[in-house]
Amino acid sequence: MKSMTGYGRGDCARNGFKVTVELSSVNRKQAEISVNLPREMETLEAQIRDLGHRYIARGRLTVRVALHAGNGKSSARMHLNTSLARAYARELARLAKDLRLAGPVSLDHLVRAPGVFQTDEELAEAKNLWPAVEKALQQALEALVKMRQREGAHLAEDLAARVALMRRSVGRIAKQAPKSAERYRQQLVERIRSAGLPAPAADDERLLKEVVFFADRSDISEELSRLQSHFKQFDDCVKSKEPVGRMLDFLAQEMNREINTIGSKANDSLISREVVVLKAELEKFREQAQNVE
Repeated sequence: MKSMTGYGRGDCARNGFKVTVELSSVNRKQAEISVNLPREMETLEAQIRDLGHRYIARGRLTVRVALHAGNGKSSARMHLNTSLARAYARELARLAKDLRLAGPVSLDHLVRAPGVFQTDEELAEAKNLWPAVEKALQQALEALVKMRQREGAHLAEDLAARVALMRRSVGRIAKQAPKSAERYRQQLVERIRSAGLPAPAADDERLLKEVVFFADRSDISEELSRLQSHFKQFDDCVKSKEPVGRMLDFLAQEMNREINTIGSKANDSLISREVVVLKAELEKFREQAQNVE
């Protein structure tokens, strides 16, 4: 079981460049990957997404990639794009003539124009950078997964504690449920006596029919059985190596349905109190399950 939150970082220096990848992930119902790349690496976005999806099944993953001069370079070398500068000069001179503006095109104008000066990073081709990006990204993803696993272990412990409390509560309900019909029969007899009428015999047909009808209407054995089944499915989720977040969401919905049905069918104060306990623990379970991949 893994959490959906985590952080990872990876670095790789190659061919005079250094690539740094930073990852952070937060909760999302589906898998989402957001990629922030330098302009010269934009063509690598699809490959980065594909690799990210191999490691992440659920959650929003943010990928930040930076390109730097490699070790041993105090700064990136600058390259002059002479042909581009000439083109700028021609177009600026033509514009000045058309607008009847005085003054020649200066060197200061040209060096400020986009693309006239380019660094090593800007001249690097994305396809040549991919091996370094891939290695740094894999390092970052492995670190991210380890952090998500550590957090997931804590989540598993907390979820198991919630389920244990619900199991005990369901056990108390199961013990109390068979007593409800007899208690209802006694209450009926007491009401008849309070009305000044003779108490019916224990085998009175009308009394027995009313008790049987109550027992059938308030029977919660199926709901209790399904809850126990959901608890066992949770045990399987804890043992699973696959992402189980969506399964936990589903189990929470199903457990909520069974608990609500028990609360509406059971006419017993003790069972009603246990239903309150179940709902409180299930809400905590649901909140934690939303953090699981």
